[in-house]
Amino acid sequence: MQSDATTVERFYTENTSSLELRLTAGASGLKRVIPEPTVNRPGLVLTGFTKYFAHKRVQAIGNAEAFYLKSLPLEERGRRYDVFFSHRLPCVVFSRNLRPDKLFLKAAEETDTPIFQCPFITMKFINRATLALEAMFAPRGTEMGSMVDILGVGVLIRGESGIGKSECVLALIERGYSLVADDITKVSLVDGLEVVGTSSGLTRDHMEIRGIGIINVAAMFGVRSIRKEKRVDLVVTLKQWENVTDVDRLGLEQEFYQILGADIPSITIPVRPGRDLARLIEVAAFQTKLKASGQNAAKDLNERLLAQMATSNKP
Repeated sequence: MQSDATTVERFYTENTSSLELRLTAGASGLKRVIPEPTVNRPGLVLTGFTKYFAHKRVQAIGNAEAFYLKSLPLEERGRRYDVFFSHRLPCVVFSRNLRPDKLFLKAAEETDTPIFQCPFITMKFINRATLALEAMFAPRGTEMGSMVDILGVGVLIRGESGIGKSECVLALIERGYSLVADDITKVSLVDGLEVVGTSSGLTRDHMEIRGIGIINVAAMFGVRSIRKEKRVDLVVTLKQWENVTDVDRLGLEQEFYQILGADIPSITIPVRPGRDLARLIEVAAFQTKLKASGQNAAKDLNERLLAQMATSNKP
């Protein structure tokens, strides 16, 4: 599991476009770490109540705070700023493109506190920033395997090198499905519930096909053949036929594969010459979708058999 520190610089660079942030002061403090993945409005602290201050969060200043500060005499305003910046704040964001006064900017520079401006109304900024921070704080890791979106079902395909993962993925893309990641899938745990897979930004759109080399999937099959990220709904493990000793022929027992502490439905497909692995993975994805909607063919058949046996045993 990877645990990259969430710094103000990372928050700024990764969300510049979505949050439309502009740095106005405190550039020397961009390496500060954001300890908590949420946003705080510091209105009470600015009025003088300092008993409780969530200073480890990104601070958002909107109309209410800005107009209150402007109503204070200059000397009193300076004292409030001293109290505010005496805490090690990650950063401060002024919404609605509000401009901090010179005294505020001076205090920020003296304490190396980054100050940003944002055009959104305060609540819109808080909502977007909170979602962005939660995504950045999510547990992360990598899985050796390729990932495909098959009609809304995110399938992670695992297996030893040379077993045919890339060929399966290529065949699925040819059938109109979307590539999420080739060979190495980056995963993150969102809200502690679902695992989301994606690829490295550097290798996105590309695949390695043994014997051919690197191909550009988007250029070859169109932009619909690429998906930036997808929830992992199913893990398919490809194994050589002779290495699979025990296979559930009916599919009554559900196996799971653990990623970042979350249990993901899993199946193992034996591999031998002549088997259409892409078709089998496609059917496995359809089966997963049906199970999610409450339909389980193996369970239904088992219940019918049991019912018939019970009827046959009646005198």
